[in-house]
Amino acid sequence: MSAIKKVQVTFDCAEPLLVARFWAAALGYVLPDPPEGFASWEDFDRDKPADFHGPDWGVAADPEGVGPRLYFQRVPEGKVVKNRVHLDVRAVTGLVGEERLVALEAETLRLIALGAVRGTLLLADEVNESCQNMQDIEGNEFCLD
Repeated sequence: MSAIKKVQVTFDCAEPLLVARFWAAALGYVLPDPPEGFASWEDFDRDKPADFHGPDWGVAADPEGVGPRLYFQRVPEGKVVKNRVHLDVRAVTGLVGEERLVALEAETLRLIALGAVRGTLLLADEVNESCQNMQDIEGNEFCLD
């Protein structure tokens, strides 16, 4: 029996394509090709009926195939409690002290512009470096570190 070498992370959400677009932009990932009959996702958006909420799924994938594929599936229920699993977005690895805080703030602002929400900034202690708690556009928690 061989060891598993690939992992997909699945998110339950209300608007899968919207959340997939957020994470693709946040991580430098890509969306799959648009549905058949559409030249681009923008064409898809333009041509959908006003009451259409997009497909029941969305995907954001690492264009180099190294990072995990992110899959987003529509579910009827909303988010109720804190996630039991979350992503750590490793944006400032190797930086420490004030340099790390400046880089964290810059990346936090970039993600806020994409629709993320800032949470608590956890400052460095004797064990851990500083990290920023965040939420994506549907309230899923993640750490920026």
